[in-house]
Amino acid sequence: MNAIVALCHFCELHGPRTLFCTEVLHSPLPQGASSGDIAGQNEQAEEEEGGIQMSSRIRSHSPAEGASADSSSPGPKKSDMCEGCRSLAGGHPGFVSHDKETSIKYVSHQHPNHPQLFSIVRQACVRSLSCEVCPGREGPIFFGDEQHGFVFSHTFFIKDSLARGFQRWYSIITIMMDRIYLINSWPFLLGKIRGIIDELQGKALKVFEAEQYGCPQRAQRMNTAFTPFLHQRNGNAARSLTSLTNDENLWACLHTSFAWLLKACGSRLTEKLLEGAPTEDTLVQMEKLADLKEESEGWDGSEEEEKPSSQPDAVEGQELSKCSPETSLMPDCSSWNVAHRRLSVFRSLRHMRQVLGASAFRMLAWHVLMGNQVIWKARDMDLVQSAFDVLRTMLPVGCVRIIPYSDQYEEAYRCNFLGLSPHVQIPSHILSSEFAVLVEVRSATRSSLYPTLFDDEQSLNKYEFVVTSGSPVAADRVGPTILNKIEAALTNQNLSVDVVDQCLVCLKEEWMNKVKVLFKFTKVDSRPKEDTQKLLSILGAAEEDNVKLLKFWMTGLSKTYKSHLMSTVRSPTSSESRN
Repeated sequence: MNAIVALCHFCELHGPRTLFCTEVLHSPLPQGASSGDIAGQNEQAEEEEGGIQMSSRIRSHSPAEGASADSSSPGPKKSDMCEGCRSLAGGHPGFVSHDKETSIKYVSHQHPNHPQLFSIVRQACVRSLSCEVCPGREGPIFFGDEQHGFVFSHTFFIKDSLARGFQRWYSIITIMMDRIYLINSWPFLLGKIRGIIDELQGKALKVFEAEQYGCPQRAQRMNTAFTPFLHQRNGNAARSLTSLTNDENLWACLHTSFAWLLKACGSRLTEKLLEGAPTEDTLVQMEKLADLKEESEGWDGSEEEEKPSSQPDAVEGQELSKCSPETSLMPDCSSWNVAHRRLSVFRSLRHMRQVLGASAFRMLAWHVLMGNQVIWKARDMDLVQSAFDVLRTMLPVGCVRIIPYSDQYEEAYRCNFLGLSPHVQIPSHILSSEFAVLVEVRSATRSSLYPTLFDDEQSLNKYEFVVTSGSPVAADRVGPTILNKIEAALTNQNLSVDVVDQCLVCLKEEWMNKVKVLFKFTKVDSRPKEDTQKLLSILGAAEEDNVKLLKFWMTGLSKTYKSHLMSTVRSPTSSESRN
């Protein structure tokens, strides 16, 4: 993440000061942080943690080097600093961590070396400890602008027995130029920075209690109440944070925490380049995600009804159907898909076609594309889910309604993919219906019912697949155009599985565009049937199977697209333009 994390302090003598900051470098290290030795040991210490290699380097400078460094440094002069304003000792070049995965370096020092960055951090420090403060003076706040960057600031107090009011004021700020990214990172930054603050306050509290137990300051100050406070501090007003926490390795620990914070915050959010308008599948997934969040927020544990495990509810089916192989908008979806692929039996449509046979697969695919109910009966739940995971790729996301496994038959209006255990009785009118197809997975009588296609496919040798329907698809039937193109891609051995998947995505987009045209033509504009037939001929979808497919796929259009069309029709400008 291209940001700077800094620890700031409000000094009673010098005002707001930057104590320690960590920045991300994508270029070679700045001068002074390239070499050095460990203080007191004169050797380099390296420790690897989470893919980051940390090097704590301190180099002793000669007086000439120190003078030249001070003259060129954008930071404040030594005369303007006290113990409370200083973190690293003079001549300390800072800490460096190397991220071996991304070749990024995280460099920590008291002030940024670049004058412009120093000015930005300095201004953010002053604002975080003066005017940009939340109620109570302790807590998170957001401020900034395009010119000086945007800041997430969390102010807090550290106990000090010698300070005015027995506490000192600090803040941890995160500065970056991307406002949206920083706002989206607010919950993550708040939790992690709050953890750092709690650790600092805990250490300081132990020191404070020990000092108060040994020499209570409150009674001593009461006895000297009429003496000016500033003249009674005896030089103890400036105390370093290392002294307040009694931690000599404080700055090394803060460097590790800040470096991890920058790396983790940059890894948790990724940007995706969307070329053109979002697809219908993307819109439907976003709508389902929004509905799921709204529903989860409205859940009340006391009012939630208990449902038997033999009746999977519609929410479960929707939750499985919201993930597609092309895109996954939810973190849980990706992890579910990864785990599912490890257990998958059917690897692709081509693999399923080889297992079932060409005629049985064509019958099954025809029913899937037409929106008829597809029923799988098997003991192996993983096999059924694997089959649905493959078959659903032929349909738009909005047309998929899955109940992965059930102990009783569910009606077609609830799901078009239904998994059943072998003992479940299916109504006779469903078995004879032309709007359903049944795939029975039976135990094979011998292990060589079909030849092994791959080395690790021994599990499928145990099964026999029987595909039946009340309306079998004739071999000489033309079928929908998209089915013929899918079969042509599957039989072309020159095309890899990945290429076939991309062909399938393009075919679905092509036919979803036809669905959009038909929807607007029939539902929005209310054109007569004669004009609709002419339109279907122009679209190349005048055949009966193509018309049925378009009507079924029309149910998969997103609410966003439908509401957009209806609002366009209702607007006065659109009606005037048509007239």
